[in-house]
Amino acid sequence: MLKNLTSKAIAVAFGILTVSVLGSIVTMVIFYNIEISQINRTTTTTTTPPNTTVGPPPVMRLPRNLVPEKYKINLRLYFYSQIIKEINVTSPNQTMLFIGNSTVYFYCVEPTKIIYLHSQDLRVFDQFLKNETTQKDIEITDIKYHEDESNFLEIQLKDTLKKGMNYSLFLAFEGEISQNLQALYVSTYHEGMTHSENTERFLASTHLQPTDARRVFPCFDEPEMKAVFDVTLIHRKGTSALGNEYQADNYELDPDWQVTRFYQTPQMSTYLFAFTVSDLKPIQVIQDGLKIKIFARPDATDAGHTQYAADVTGKILKFYEDYFGIGYPLRKLDQIALPDLPTTAMENWGLISYEEGVLLYEEGVSSLLHKETISFLIAHELGHQWFGNLVTMKWWSELWLNEGFATYMSTLALDNVEPTFSVKEIYIMNELHTALEQDALTSSHPLSVPEMYVQSASQIIGMFDPISYFKGAIVLRMLADVVGQSDFDKGIKDYLKAFSFGNTDQYDLWNSIQKAHRPDFDVAKMMETWTNQNGYPVITVSTTNGQVTQRHFLFNNSLDSHFMWHIPIQVMSNITGTSLSWLRIKTSSMTPFVSQKGEWILANVNCTGYYRVNYDLENWQRLIVQLNSNPERIPVMNRGQLIDDAFNLARAKIVDVTLALNITLFLNRERAYIPWESAVRNLEYFILMFDRSEVYGSMQTYLRNQVKNLYMSFSNFTANPEVLDHSSQQNQITAINLACTNELPECTEMVKRMFDNWMNSDENSTESIHQNLRSVIYCQAVAAGGENEWEFAWKKFLETTKISEKDQLRKALSCTKKIWLLSRYLEYTLDPKKIRLMDVTSTINYIATNVVGHGMAWDFIRAHWDYVSQGDRIQLIETVTRRFSTQFELEELETFAANYPLGAASWAVEQALEQVKVNIQWVHENKKAVWTWFQSRDEKLDIFPTMQAGFKALPSLLIPKS
Repeated sequence: MLKNLTSKAIAVAFGILTVSVLGSIVTMVIFYNIEISQINRTTTTTTTPPNTTVGPPPVMRLPRNLVPEKYKINLRLYFYSQIIKEINVTSPNQTMLFIGNSTVYFYCVEPTKIIYLHSQDLRVFDQFLKNETTQKDIEITDIKYHEDESNFLEIQLKDTLKKGMNYSLFLAFEGEISQNLQALYVSTYHEGMTHSENTERFLASTHLQPTDARRVFPCFDEPEMKAVFDVTLIHRKGTSALGNEYQADNYELDPDWQVTRFYQTPQMSTYLFAFTVSDLKPIQVIQDGLKIKIFARPDATDAGHTQYAADVTGKILKFYEDYFGIGYPLRKLDQIALPDLPTTAMENWGLISYEEGVLLYEEGVSSLLHKETISFLIAHELGHQWFGNLVTMKWWSELWLNEGFATYMSTLALDNVEPTFSVKEIYIMNELHTALEQDALTSSHPLSVPEMYVQSASQIIGMFDPISYFKGAIVLRMLADVVGQSDFDKGIKDYLKAFSFGNTDQYDLWNSIQKAHRPDFDVAKMMETWTNQNGYPVITVSTTNGQVTQRHFLFNNSLDSHFMWHIPIQVMSNITGTSLSWLRIKTSSMTPFVSQKGEWILANVNCTGYYRVNYDLENWQRLIVQLNSNPERIPVMNRGQLIDDAFNLARAKIVDVTLALNITLFLNRERAYIPWESAVRNLEYFILMFDRSEVYGSMQTYLRNQVKNLYMSFSNFTANPEVLDHSSQQNQITAINLACTNELPECTEMVKRMFDNWMNSDENSTESIHQNLRSVIYCQAVAAGGENEWEFAWKKFLETTKISEKDQLRKALSCTKKIWLLSRYLEYTLDPKKIRLMDVTSTINYIATNVVGHGMAWDFIRAHWDYVSQGDRIQLIETVTRRFSTQFELEELETFAANYPLGAASWAVEQALEQVKVNIQWVHENKKAVWTWFQSRDEKLDIFPTMQAGFKALPSLLIPKS
């Protein structure tokens, strides 16, 4: 899954059904009676709501005395996919009811008189237990719901279940289809170009990761409790049902109802169970006999918006099958573009779901860069078909075995199937820097967390973060570099074959790679230091004596830590090639790090290691001189990493902040994307800390001067748009965004002119603005404009049915500098007819990113927490608190933490509190020096001769702190 998880419990309400629904229940009862006809009832069981327990159970995990083997699930969904309103005709009322029954077949490992499984927001109204070995019924004496985070359904028995015997448990139940994107939920869209009651369409879909299968049917809802699924759906005639497997049968039950039965699935975890009922339309391609279908709204499919996804899916699937030496395990592969999804994408086995905006490519509307997003996401979700679905982590505490591997593999797959994109290095650096920033907080967590700390649903959801995804991918890349790609690849192939349809922990992986590698290298010993400890090291290199030391890197540098790592270091200089050295826990010096002839030394070449590097002053000076004289001599990934290391070392008070600023001086001659991206992202922290203070004016002057050459180098391509390579396209957008934000006149005039031409064109055609540049042009033009520009963008947002255009305009509307317009926009997020619930989080986050809207967004989410927290509350907290740097803001956040229901966002608030304290201290210690540095930069000063002369004019600014 690529995430945006939400978790919010809702009560199930059951009302009076319409006559048509009551008639349907009769049919369901017939269906239900067929299921229980073989059961010889020897006891009477209650159909009234069962008792409830008070207080938590002894543990939050299911006991291991029973092992599920198979679920037989029958569900009827009562919703209508469309309700046509006719004059003088009574239309049916929409209903969100579903009813069903399930039989779970399980094996008894240890004797017990109590069955524990999960159930949430369901009413169980009948139950039967049978010994499949003896064919005898077993009396159920009571059922209890645990009204706590365990969601246990406790079934008490008269007799003891016997070890070694097989049993079946039948449960009938009913629930409601959620309208808040949870579990089994309803989604809406409009068919065609017009929006009216009669064009509105409804579909039902599931999103069950991590712990929402229990909201659809009672089950053993833990990833290690794998079973096969035999599923039958009853749905309105005229709709189509999709499941994890192929349809085995499809027939009319009566004039109103359709029955779809699916082939039995392979053994899999409950969170991968999935189905949809909809009117969506497919496109099909065949890859080596496998049918691959992409489903979307009929008008999107007819317009060809699913074609790119269909084409690239087959290529990625073929890459994985060849790479792993294991064929795709299922007999079909469906991918579905959903109008609403609580996360970006979800890897359900055989039925992968995507938020439609990230799967559809609209020729002439979508940016060319959007193909990167589509192919990367498909690669990620297809990677899960092996890592996560075929082989699954034993428990959520090692989620990185799923998500880290899928992220690692998706970069390889994207580079293989779309080599012209040339984005492998860009994706790696993005993953590395995102992980490094979060992992520098004491509130971070190890990749492999002790199980006792990950028990409740909210704790599990907290594991879906950059550590599990990006740190997981980066440490795998580091290991592959150490053991060699061929041994690493052999190891993971053996791992997949050995544990197919099973569950693993990290040591199963280390053992597989160990067997593929040489016996004298202890894989587990090295990797334990990276997976069982939170954080990462900073190594300090002295090029005068070769001494290299390590310590735990934390933004709060005053904290003590005993953590140590086994660190592989790729090292080079300007006169030597690259070699591998090791910094073991008990060693401190190595000869490759001595500068014998005054050459610069560079550690962590191509950023293969997960750590930061600090150097002695002389080596920093030599590296900066090299950057300003001939930056290409240093690998492009390291040019980006030198910037990132320097700025983060300064945040941790390990080096002076002016060293980090000095390392940006070469940028007005740099044209590569990675160094610019790194600089912009790190300077963004300075902007967040100072854009409400007197420092910001001189900072803008410096940034405007630095970016001017880059902006002008793209001016011809901007005026007469051409298709650039992907890296250059990224850099062009960076240049326009930075230049306009910092009020470069040429940029402001350009965006206003392009937007005015659009507004004043006869048919308001966007053709004058190339699709690759629309996102940045729209935003900067709205920012530079006033009410007319905003109202025009809002009108276009409401009118367009093109997903890419809608997303770009929705973001652009947040860029205005008019407070009253942002206030109106925030109010619009409370109206799902204006801003879909799925888009509320990102819309508020866009507004919070705008310095004008930051305070308003913070007030707004506190005033409307019950509504906005239905979205991704973790992202809301992370975004809205990024600017907090005062004691008052810290106290407000503490009050919020103490008084609001946070759920899965508790971890995010804890990290935010830590970061705000770091911000307060950092601003207090660095504001004066930063202001002085920016004021001292003269726009007309050519700093390069000075730099090349050996920093004679700037020596006091480069002294590292102890």
